[in-house]
Amino acid sequence: MYCYTCDTDEEHRPLTAAEKVWLKNETGLKNVEDVFMCTKPGCRNLRTGFNKRPFDPVIRLPQPD
Repeated sequence: MYCYTCDTDEEHRPLTAAEKVWLKNETGLKNVEDVFMCTKPGCRNLRTGFNKRPFDPVIRLPQPD
């Protein structure tokens, strides 16, 4: 998938259950099943399967503890 912040095609993965809870709390969205995270080290940008830039401003998942 294309990553807007990396400006290249990068591997993305679905969010974990804990990441989905975080995103729901952060955005107020009820459904985040179609959100993916860029796996390039240091990026963690979020996108949906159909929209390269669904969040304005860009949302990145925080680094895990």
